[in-house]
Amino acid sequence: MKLFAIADLHLPLAVHKPMDIFGGWDNYVERIEKNWKKLVNENDTVVIGGDISWSSSLSEAIPDFDFINKLPGKKIVLKGNHDYWWGTANKINEFLKENNFDTINILHNNAYSDEKIAICGTRGWIYDGTGEKDLKVIAREASRLETSIKQAVDSGVKPYVFLHYPPAYAEFVCEEIIAVLKKYDIDSVYYGHIHGKGIYNTIDEHDGIKLKLIAADGVDFTPVLVTACGNFEKI
Repeated sequence: MKLFAIADLHLPLAVHKPMDIFGGWDNYVERIEKNWKKLVNENDTVVIGGDISWSSSLSEAIPDFDFINKLPGKKIVLKGNHDYWWGTANKINEFLKENNFDTINILHNNAYSDEKIAICGTRGWIYDGTGEKDLKVIAREASRLETSIKQAVDSGVKPYVFLHYPPAYAEFVCEEIIAVLKKYDIDSVYYGHIHGKGIYNTIDEHDGIKLKLIAADGVDFTPVLVTACGNFEKI
């Protein structure tokens, strides 16, 4: 069994907002499906790092979730900045159950372990000095990240961290997120959000933490192998 990751699927199956108006995104849904099926088996797990669907509500997002659910493997999804359909954990879990989307789970104030490693994470945020509101969001996201990582640490397993926003990008650094990562000796982070020409401003490392971009267009619309794994269950 293997653990993979990819972010920013931006599925438009319910809302006509295809990403192929941008360079390099032509036929991206078909490319994601083809590449996914080449690599991922039914016993594997894939973390989807946010910006999953353009839909604005859960009911509207059914075609996108159906697409994901039918792909091989177990999927663990976290929130991105464009996931307007995202509600409370209870509402999302009820939605998944009611629609028999049984290969999908959410990563939100929790963690998943295979008894050796754990999948941890949250959306994150980038603070660029724009205002007090950003500081409140960052404090909340840092707390959620710590809650997730601490569950893994308390269970005696190694945390693997996934975010939507990069904790460091170009000249911007989210110090609060970095502080949590350093506190728990996290050595690498997988993140999305950055696209197109912005990819040239990504950095591979910050303060000893390796940073790996997994946005779909940054990885040729192909899930990235993270490590070998077992069967993940919610801690």
